[in-house]
Amino acid sequence: MTSTPIFNHPHTCRVISALSLPALIRLVSEIDDNGPISHRRGSLQSAFGDLTANQLRYAIDVARDLGLVHADPQAPTRYRLTEAGEDLAGVYDLAARWARTHQYPSPTSGFVARVQRTLKLLTQPTAAVRDADRAGKTAVLGTGHRVSDTDADMALIPDAAESALAEWLQTHPHILGSTASRSSHAAQDLECAA
Repeated sequence: MTSTPIFNHPHTCRVISALSLPALIRLVSEIDDNGPISHRRGSLQSAFGDLTANQLRYAIDVARDLGLVHADPQAPTRYRLTEAGEDLAGVYDLAARWARTHQYPSPTSGFVARVQRTLKLLTQPTAAVRDADRAGKTAVLGTGHRVSDTDADMALIPDAAESALAEWLQTHPHILGSTASRSSHAAQDLECAA
């Protein structure tokens, strides 16, 4: 990342990858847009009818591990966003607005794909790339890969989304310590939830 020290933390890339999971984006956005999800039987599944039980459970587990949702089995509103979850919903909205404005990744992409792909741009090894791009030069990554004008994703790194995410991570530093590892199979299941 560019000048924000929080992006130098060793877990930042893993956290951004977790935040980019489609079912997690949907869970946080659904609760943000429509309020807490009721404890009544079937409320959770009806809000996410196209997700399998495993995808939904995984999204909830990740959200709880990251401190994004509070689940109280005794309360009428079972799942509600924490302060970190509410703030993340704002980051998601900003990322989606930027992506829509730039028609990224495509003009017909939906909210989840826009957020996911915009956040994934932030995991790219781009400090040198963006500095070179701003100077009108071509960068060479540590892998020897030359980044040229044809590497559109690299040139598109959204500074506003990067700043919003950096601020979110600085406001909620516990997130960087909450990177419980999950199985790759469960993560792949979530990828299909977009």
